[in-house]
Amino acid sequence: MTQTIERLTLTGQGQLPDGTLLDRVLPGEEVEVQPDGSARIITPVVDRVKPPCRHFKSCGGCALQHASDGFVGEWKKTVVERALAARDLPFPFRSLHTSPPQSRRRARLSGRRTKKGAMVGFHAKASDALTEIPDCQLLLPSIMAGFPAFEALTVIAASRKSEVNLTVTDTLGGLDVLVETERELTGPLRIELAALAEVHDLARLAWNDDVVVTRKDPQQQFGTTRVAPPSGAFLQATREGEAAMVHSVLGAVAGAARIVDLFSGAGTFTLPLAQGATVHAVEGEAELLQALDRGWRHGQHLRPVTTKVRDLFRRPLEPDELNGFDLALLDPPRAGAEAQVRAIAASDLRRVVMVSCNPVTFARDVQTLTEAGFVLDQLDVIDQFRWSPHIEVVGELSRP
Repeated sequence: MTQTIERLTLTGQGQLPDGTLLDRVLPGEEVEVQPDGSARIITPVVDRVKPPCRHFKSCGGCALQHASDGFVGEWKKTVVERALAARDLPFPFRSLHTSPPQSRRRARLSGRRTKKGAMVGFHAKASDALTEIPDCQLLLPSIMAGFPAFEALTVIAASRKSEVNLTVTDTLGGLDVLVETERELTGPLRIELAALAEVHDLARLAWNDDVVVTRKDPQQQFGTTRVAPPSGAFLQATREGEAAMVHSVLGAVAGAARIVDLFSGAGTFTLPLAQGATVHAVEGEAELLQALDRGWRHGQHLRPVTTKVRDLFRRPLEPDELNGFDLALLDPPRAGAEAQVRAIAASDLRRVVMVSCNPVTFARDVQTLTEAGFVLDQLDVIDQFRWSPHIEVVGELSRP
């Protein structure tokens, strides 16, 4: 029986009128559901394109390679707009940025030993099946060139029954690799791993919680300043996406002399902001703030930056602590910043910039601020997770 796809869900799946969800389909397409649950396209829509990666059908790393860039951009804008409309909020859209192919600088890969050696790649969607990705169109070429090292590490770290995780980050000094494994790090193993890092020219290699060797400084560029975040630390997925967000944030904070950067991480926004304002960075992980502080101390022509380790979910900055600032910047995890936003709403702050990777919690937090008199003035949509359903937004709010 032929049926028509009604819409895409937040996960990028197509939904039929009866609620059935299908992968790799687009709204308006006529399809037949196959016995294995896949879709046979009967009538494609004009926005259907040939996936640029040959691994698309088997790999779980991408969900939307079958759709044109124009369609994906408009769909992501619509997702944000609907999240805001559900709470009777405006959608003051200003710009959309999409990161290019082969631009992801950070990836969490899985590795498994095989009879012939090892395989490293991404899992198929909702599956334990591991797909090798020698022609991945998502990751930076520098990361793709590191697969011989990742496979060698997998042979050492994994058993025939267990997988390992490898968090790989491209840095100014080369590849930074964190191996998460059940195998204990011993003295002889440390020597073996250091030699492997030398052979494959890795900048840094960490084994669970231990840094085995740092051969080159694994730095990132934040504004005019270089910072070496801890191994495996959170980092914006692409340099292009980060640049778009920083540009949006810098435009939104113009004229603010004293800024509090909440959920600051290692200084993605703090250090660019410090080129024109004094900044107080607050973050729950001490190692991230230590890296930020080292970067600031070695930076040039920066305004004062202070730091504070604090769990903002359990102990948000209170209104009296916020009142000394001209503007608050927030970049929380996907859960949003519900408690911290309530404190901002009760403070004397007049300007807020919110960076979010979840339109739903973004809309919830914006509603809290609008109920306290704030207005969502403008909004930028950032698509740095190309071909995935993930969306970043930067919103500027103010109140009289």
